[in-house]
Amino acid sequence: MAEAEKSYYEEQFTCSVCLDVLRDPVTIPCGHSYCMSCINNVWSGLDLNAVYSCPQCRETFSPRPALKKNTLLAQVMEKMKNASDQASSTCVKLECDSCIGYKNTADKFCLQCLAAFCELHVQPHYESPAFTKHKLVPASAQVQKNICSRHGKLLDIYCCEDQQCICYLCMLESHNNHKTLSVQSERIKNQDDLERTKIECQQMIVQREEGLTELNRIVTSIMCFTQTAEEDSERIFTELIASMNRRCSEVKELIRAQKNAELSQAEELRQRLDHELAELRARMAEIEQLLATNDHIDFIKKCKSVGALPTFIDLPSITCQLRESSEHVSMSVLKEHLDEVCQQEVARIAREGL
Repeated sequence: MAEAEKSYYEEQFTCSVCLDVLRDPVTIPCGHSYCMSCINNVWSGLDLNAVYSCPQCRETFSPRPALKKNTLLAQVMEKMKNASDQASSTCVKLECDSCIGYKNTADKFCLQCLAAFCELHVQPHYESPAFTKHKLVPASAQVQKNICSRHGKLLDIYCCEDQQCICYLCMLESHNNHKTLSVQSERIKNQDDLERTKIECQQMIVQREEGLTELNRIVTSIMCFTQTAEEDSERIFTELIASMNRRCSEVKELIRAQKNAELSQAEELRQRLDHELAELRARMAEIEQLLATNDHIDFIKKCKSVGALPTFIDLPSITCQLRESSEHVSMSVLKEHLDEVCQQEVARIAREGL
């Protein structure tokens, strides 16, 4: 399980430039992430006015995007790495209970004998008819946790009233009037619920990925609209007399302020979606890990906590408030009613936006 988790970690967080796990991850405007040093090396040597592109999707950017460390992504990677290391450290080998002197590593654990056996001493379980009904499972430290500490018997019964796994002697002593099921039956009863939770989690991930795609499109539109607005304003005001230069600067300032306000809102929503996706993907990994386990008791203990999805505020409507500059800037009106129209236009932009 630790190897599977490590493989997932490496697959999801690999830099496409150096093909190694991301170091000091940065995310560029198209949404792809790279090591800060890798993307700097790719873009180094280009002129400041050059067109920069993403090595994966080839989307272009001009001017060069500012690169800042993606702290959320870095934290998620660190948590997943720690979880993988911790899982690896808990994988303890059992020693054979039948070996005398030097103890060989146990290969199987018998749920009836409640003992661990190496490959040599487990052979009677395969060859003798007396052991045909004994159930063998892979030997691990986790198996020992499934033995009742009071009676030394297998915890193969689930008490529905006390919501805990017990052995058959516990059932006869302190749970004799309680409703009980086998741990296999309890797992089957809860597995469908967890599968539905998994599907719901997948749907939430898809929704937020679509939201990020739409957000990236809108950010691109904001950049295009604001760049067009600045260019139109520059072209119009350069045709006017020198006394109108001040109003030209005012319009450009308003456009940039509108752009910054829109981009600020978009960045806040981006950070929120990134955070929610990180939580959901981490929960997805936990669900898949739990669904893959053969340990019914560990499954039951963790099922409810893993199956509880995080609660998020509903996504707001993602729209772009910018409009084409040609809809509100008229060359003929500006030229015919020079000063009066400029004053009205500046006031309208300040009041309503682009």
